[in-house]
Amino acid sequence: MVDICFYFQVHQPDRIRKDYRITDIGHNPFYLDEKANREIFIKVANKCYLPTVHVLKQLVEETHGAFKCSFSFSGTFLDQAERFAPEVLYAFQDLIKTGCAEVLSETYYHSLAFLYSIDEWKEQITKHKNRVKELFNVTPQIFRNTELIYSNWIGDQVSQMGYKAMLAEGVDWNLGWKSPNYVYNNVIKPEFKLLLKNYKLSDDIAFRFSNRAWKEWPLTAEKYVNWLDFAGLDGNIVNLFMDFETFGEHQWADTGIFDFMKHMPHKALAKGHHWFITPSEAVEKFSSVGPYDAHNLTSWADMERDLSAWRSNRLQEDALSKIYSLEHRIKRLNDPELLEIWRRLTTSDHFYYMCTKYYSDGDVHQYFSPFETPYEAYIAYLNVISDLKLRIEKKENSLKNISNTLVNA
Repeated sequence: MVDICFYFQVHQPDRIRKDYRITDIGHNPFYLDEKANREIFIKVANKCYLPTVHVLKQLVEETHGAFKCSFSFSGTFLDQAERFAPEVLYAFQDLIKTGCAEVLSETYYHSLAFLYSIDEWKEQITKHKNRVKELFNVTPQIFRNTELIYSNWIGDQVSQMGYKAMLAEGVDWNLGWKSPNYVYNNVIKPEFKLLLKNYKLSDDIAFRFSNRAWKEWPLTAEKYVNWLDFAGLDGNIVNLFMDFETFGEHQWADTGIFDFMKHMPHKALAKGHHWFITPSEAVEKFSSVGPYDAHNLTSWADMERDLSAWRSNRLQEDALSKIYSLEHRIKRLNDPELLEIWRRLTTSDHFYYMCTKYYSDGDVHQYFSPFETPYEAYIAYLNVISDLKLRIEKKENSLKNISNTLVNA
């Protein structure tokens, strides 16, 4: 007997212009490639968002509410949905109204702010919570950090913000001999619970589903449910965490991914000893079996399950240092437009594009990047930062002149 907890990340970044050159600095305040952002969003909406939400809504109806799932929507995704395809937002709202889909909290801009500014990180979380309440009329109780990044310290900070639990990667070197298929707790705050991703069963769907070289291909609903049976021998909950774009975008429709998703929940429920559960229900239902000790930062990215996808070379470190060094100057200006621009430049994807790892994960990084090389991503980003700095200096000087005028009046 094992419960199944489905969680989907739904995120789209605001891509900056690939052709933002040094000659634009001081002359061009338009950094975002809205044409690409629109085209990509609409493409993914048609291939993934709309058909997948339709499948999930159908599962809820066919199972009379027995099928359940959860989402975290980045603020940048929600903003793009409003700008480019409101029907996507309406579809998610209809699904959430069923009461069978939980919305989780995260950073509004899908950022790494917790590494550089705890205050900014918390401000982004609060802004996200308010946006979720506005759009879906729910208040998130469970937190999911950007890219499932977790440590003991992060869990403690999230607990202090009033959340009941958060999601994390079930990393082998932290678990040791233990199974990810239980509820655990934070080391510092034992009352704060953790749901750990079962990365093998999650990645069987998210990454290996269409791989014909995989010894388990083709993956059928029956086979997968048998694996869930086996997982239940060492645990009481299997957390299946993945990108929502798994369906239709990363795994195209012709791979059979939609048929798999249509049938697998029915096969699982027919067994009579599997139930679908939301994260909030899971932490209410199950007691912790013990602490999950994560001294170092972990994530669900790449083979390393660390932060090397965003912080493994000098390009990334330099870009991150430059953008976060502007925080206090930006906030002192009390300029909502400049603050919004700065925050959109903190989105983790910008630094992901600068990654130079070319081993098992190189193809994945290249797939997501709009740039030809990591170096092009870095140069374009630095050009944008240089222009933003000029705009900050101009505003600072303007305020200084106003202040001097008032003093001398």
